[in-house]
Amino acid sequence: MEERLLLPKEPDSADLKNRVWDESKKLWAIAFPGIVARVTSFGMIVVTQLFIGHLGELDLAAFGLQQSILLRFVNGILIGMSSATETLCGQAYGAGHYRMMGIYLQRSWIIDGVTATILLPLFIFAAPILKLIGQQEDIAIEAGKISLWSIPILYYMVFSLTIQMYLQAQQKNQIVAWLSAISFSVHVFLSWLFVVKLGLGLPGAMSAFIISGWALVIAELVYIFGGWCPNTWCGFTKAAFSDMLPLAKLSISSGVMICLELWYNSVLVLLAGYMKNATVALSAFSICLNINGWQFMICLGFLGSSCVRVSNELGRGNAQAAKFAIKVVLATSAIIGIIFWILCLVFSRQMAYLFTSNEEIAETVSRLHVLLAFSMLLNGIYPVLSGVAVGAGVQSTVAYINLGSYYVIGVPIGILLGYVAHLQVTGLWIGLLSGVGVQTLLLSYLTWRTNWDEQVNKAADRLGQFFIEPSKESDESSNLP
Repeated sequence: MEERLLLPKEPDSADLKNRVWDESKKLWAIAFPGIVARVTSFGMIVVTQLFIGHLGELDLAAFGLQQSILLRFVNGILIGMSSATETLCGQAYGAGHYRMMGIYLQRSWIIDGVTATILLPLFIFAAPILKLIGQQEDIAIEAGKISLWSIPILYYMVFSLTIQMYLQAQQKNQIVAWLSAISFSVHVFLSWLFVVKLGLGLPGAMSAFIISGWALVIAELVYIFGGWCPNTWCGFTKAAFSDMLPLAKLSISSGVMICLELWYNSVLVLLAGYMKNATVALSAFSICLNINGWQFMICLGFLGSSCVRVSNELGRGNAQAAKFAIKVVLATSAIIGIIFWILCLVFSRQMAYLFTSNEEIAETVSRLHVLLAFSMLLNGIYPVLSGVAVGAGVQSTVAYINLGSYYVIGVPIGILLGYVAHLQVTGLWIGLLSGVGVQTLLLSYLTWRTNWDEQVNKAADRLGQFFIEPSKESDESSNLP
């Protein structure tokens, strides 16, 4: 049997204040490095948009279209499928099955890598696809050029997302945060050097993105292969190719859950491209989405924290600790959402000028600031509830909730208000907000109604299904020299 780490038990007899303090320390130990990692990773996209936005309106609109539709489309699939790694690794860590975590990581590389390759034609033929669905021709052509530059970024995401979730599940968040922060700093410097100093324009901005992204992946692989994960990484093994179907099913349900959420924004950006002044509409909408997305990355840190805490406690068999962790992380994230809600209401116009010097675009962004503020408020709630679902392994249920909230309610409202009521991008954002509001209510009800004792039993069954005896694993392993 593997030696289990001695983890502190929940202080049953302690008063509420001490329990909250103890849980908050566990929460922030996971959440803060996760926030740094996600904010800096998404920040590379935002910084790229900042530099491209000052090259010209066409470049800004094209990057907004490509990033908000194609890159977000694929990123949604890969983030969702990678969350299966988060579920299994988190529960395996809580149960003490440490060696299985390295096998889960290798399986996720195989599944996500195959998925990325299947999606590759979307990037190669981006321009004709965008023109086929009715996007403005000059914007579609420019977006096609950007898409070809995004192919290395597609495979960077395969490794970066899965490795981050693997390390996070075993509470090695600090190394992820440090490497992500360094990669972000490199990206800012290279973007300035290539675009401003050397005048390389769009190729320079995308090259900076590729170099800094892959530098992060290489550094993470050196950390794993170099012996800093001795309990969970025991080299490459043939066991990674066994029992692929159950993991593929969990990955697909995870992918559907997350990508339905991220595609929602993409659909609305696509609709913005059909409006009269498409360049201004796309630019303004994508700016607001990226401001919202950057704050959402902070909330994703709490999503990751709630997932790890819930999955760890379920794997350990402690349903009460899992329930208490949910309450603490939800309250903490909601407070963060309120702070950003206030900041957005106060500094709306100043944010627009970070991305553009065009007055018309800045004015359109400013008109959306109240709706953007309420989106940031809800960001403090529903990502945590999604993280709870991932930690419990009930992604398929959330997929149905996302489908109904976003595509049955949100998108139709956005179309009616944007086109029929002629509210333009304001109408689209009201639709976006409506879908998120309904999703938040349904996820709250799902979390409240969940039987956590039953989830403990399901977690044990799931780990038993995937578990490989250490002796068998050792026989099939072949370490790198």
